[in-house]
Amino acid sequence: RVTGNALVIISLVFLAYVWGGPYLPGFLGYPGLSVGRFFSQVYTDAGILGPTTAVSSTYIILFIIFAAFLQASKVGDYFVNFAFAAAGRARGGPAKVSIFASGLMGMINGTSAGNVVSTGSLTIPLMKKVGYPARSAGAIEAAASSGGQIMPPIMGAGAFIMAEITGIPYREIAVAALIPAALYFLSVYCMVDFEAARKGMRGMRKEEIPQFRRLVKQVYLFAPIVILIAALFMGYSVIRAGTLATASAAVVSWLSPHKMGVRSILRALQLAGTMSIQIIVVCACAGLIVGVISLTGVGARFSSLLLGLAGVSQLLALFFAMCISILLGMGMPTTAAYAVAASVVAPGLIGIGIQPLVAHFFVFYFAVMSAITPPVALAAYAASGISGANAMETSTTSFKIGLAAFIVPFMFFYSPAILMEGSGMQILRVGVTASIGVVMLAAAVQAWYFGPTKAWQRLLLLAGAICMIYGGIYTDIAGLLVGGGLLLMQRKLHAGGSTPQTAT
Repeated sequence: RVTGNALVIISLVFLAYVWGGPYLPGFLGYPGLSVGRFFSQVYTDAGILGPTTAVSSTYIILFIIFAAFLQASKVGDYFVNFAFAAAGRARGGPAKVSIFASGLMGMINGTSAGNVVSTGSLTIPLMKKVGYPARSAGAIEAAASSGGQIMPPIMGAGAFIMAEITGIPYREIAVAALIPAALYFLSVYCMVDFEAARKGMRGMRKEEIPQFRRLVKQVYLFAPIVILIAALFMGYSVIRAGTLATASAAVVSWLSPHKMGVRSILRALQLAGTMSIQIIVVCACAGLIVGVISLTGVGARFSSLLLGLAGVSQLLALFFAMCISILLGMGMPTTAAYAVAASVVAPGLIGIGIQPLVAHFFVFYFAVMSAITPPVALAAYAASGISGANAMETSTTSFKIGLAAFIVPFMFFYSPAILMEGSGMQILRVGVTASIGVVMLAAAVQAWYFGPTKAWQRLLLLAGAICMIYGGIYTDIAGLLVGGGLLLMQRKLHAGGSTPQTAT
């Protein structure tokens, strides 16, 4: 009732596998189980009451309460208004607002689709108003909301599940996520900016956006987020940091017109209760699937299949792992998608010699991005409901806008420095070159690079972007030469005054 049919169908398929598996050929077959053995395992902490449910009943519910307090105290609205004041007047302003607002709210909200509904109801109509087609408006919101799930420090609760599964300290996971999240949002921002430039879009008028001077006076409303991040990095436990941040949301509301009294606090808790049902049932369902995977040993057989592929090509093994992670995540909220993919795919990647942190981040990114991957793109479908565009068109456009997220995980494997693994110089070099690479990728996709680009220039930009993203010294030099050469060419055209304002 609360999540649709996708997760129910997937759970039923896994349950059917428990009894049908012994009759299947090849690596899918297994010896079989007794009914007693099945129920004695599935109803323990190896199944429904496993790590996913444990995390949902401790960390996730805490941040759902935090999100509900931000909503009830109108602090969440302040984030959106602040984004409007900061970026609203730039070309394609509402789309840039959507990126900032969805990034902030999405990391707290446990589902991409839930974030689309909460921030998209405000940003999508405004994007359409300044000239974005309904398809693009919905797609930008879906891509930005999905990005919120990979945004540290909360990462839509994925960071806590990763810490629980891998045993890697939470703080290490949050720090490792910084550069990949920055690359993703830089890519989405460039996609939006280049599309606005190509279509000659305007920003919002001065009277349409909140006054920045007035909002700066209320900057104390950022206190709950600042307190949360500071407490986490000072070494406080996640539960203590989340509780402090939630309490501070109620306290700062007393300095604003929307003071939280006893009634408001009870309303916020009621809202949190409603919001948490969706996440908790999803986590329990994911626990059921994880329990079946460990009982039947199908995860281990997938791992051996990946090992066999890695003998042929590691890139092929990674591509296969990507496809499985996206397939398992389709139609599922982030937390469930990651939990299932981590139990099936991650052990195989670790088996072919990839570090546990890199393997789990690889799986996590694709599980998150299944929300904007056709044909079952949950976040894009939610956005199309608000924008009024065709659901499949919205999902293909959001896939195009979020394209960087499908390339960044391969960078974890080829350049672990992207996850803060290595010397300061290595991390800086990889961060800078990858940033240039995602800008060139956005230019290739949107046919705009300091001016309109022709088909052969787009192909060159794409080749240059892949060189920069790959991370080797020679490939970086080749990418820089391509990017620099095309930049000089565009500048020369501009200087000659022959560049049209819009591309045909």
